Amino acid sequence: MMAATAAVVSLGSCNKNIPDPVPNTFPTQTGTSIGDVVNTNPNFTFLKAAVVRAGLLPALSDNSKTYTVFAPDNAAFIASGIPSEAVINTLPVTTLVPLLQYHVVPQKVMSTQIPATFPNLQYPSLLNPAPTISALLRLTTFPSTRNGAWVNNIPIKAVNTEAANGVIHTVAAVVAPPGRFLWDRINTDPNLTYLRAAVLRADSGIAATSSSNLVGILSNIGANLTVFAPRDAEFRATLVALITQVLVRQGMPLATAQATATALAATPAVFSNPALFGALSAQTVRGVVVYHVFTNRAFTNNFPTTATNYPTVLNSVVPTHPGLGLTATFAPPNPFAATATVKGLVNTTAANVFINNAPEPNGTSDQHYLNGVLHVINQVLLPQPL
Repeated sequence: MMAATAAVVSLGSCNKNIPDPVPNTFPTQTGTSIGDVVNTNPNFTFLKAAVVRAGLLPALSDNSKTYTVFAPDNAAFIASGIPSEAVINTLPVTTLVPLLQYHVVPQKVMSTQIPATFPNLQYPSLLNPAPTISALLRLTTFPSTRNGAWVNNIPIKAVNTEAANGVIHTVAAVVAPPGRFLWDRINTDPNLTYLRAAVLRADSGIAATSSSNLVGILSNIGANLTVFAPRDAEFRATLVALITQVLVRQGMPLATAQATATALAATPAVFSNPALFGALSAQTVRGVVVYHVFTNRAFTNNFPTTATNYPTVLNSVVPTHPGLGLTATFAPPNPFAATATVKGLVNTTAANVFINNAPEPNGTSDQHYLNGVLHVINQVLLPQPL
């Protein structure tokens, strides 16, 4: 009877009315907001014009919210090719809103919270590039305090201007959001036609819908990659050397083999030539291609100053492979990398990154895309002997 009574009491207590939930409340901070700083600081008049035109000043003035703003000052706008407030006031709101949203992180991030480790830290911005795909999708920014202070590859000039609703870090240029995929660049760049053909050869026999399809990966907004992209001239030289070796082993005289190899490697069609499928099998080409890819974003400002190896996509199938060696040099007061190199295991010398961080499609270093970063280099990186 005692057990039965206990059960009745227990069940009865479970049937009591559940009180209505009471939402958590957070105190609204008082004091100067980020919006107030932008509205009154004479160094931010260009930014103010942009924020007002985009209709974002009320949000940045809301002390119930918390933000980190990577804020271009007037000099940063001018350095980015926007010479006056008048020009800002002619820009479409549909251009300004996503541009400004990409400068804002919806949490407070002090510079002391940004490590100097590799790769850069990753924070989501307010910018959703495809709200019809997902309301939760956000483009991310990549702050770093390695070799200085940065967001992506843009120097931070001043840190930790605190406000009631967050913090401002002043940046040296407008931080433009990426607008294309890595594959868009590789597929259309007239200097990367061999890399394009190599990716397509590597995808031979792999369904376009497969998670292993490289074109799909290079076109996936959920990916987070760094691609070291050899130019056509470097690919041709490597292919000539490889094909020459194969022909010599087959008994062809060296001079004839070199001439034949040069002719065979003269165009990207070398990868689709059935006569060469033995030397350029899909698996072999795939191994070389993925050896040029990191599964994180590596801007040159985040490269180490002493040669250090990092894993590539190839390490997913060969875990013990030493990966690629990175190094960069800096020449103060210029904050950007003066040189940057990447070395393959078998390469006798390191490949150089062509330093030119102009906006894509014309730049060759730190080219930022929706799903990664691309650097153009002057060698094919080799994970094992040819």
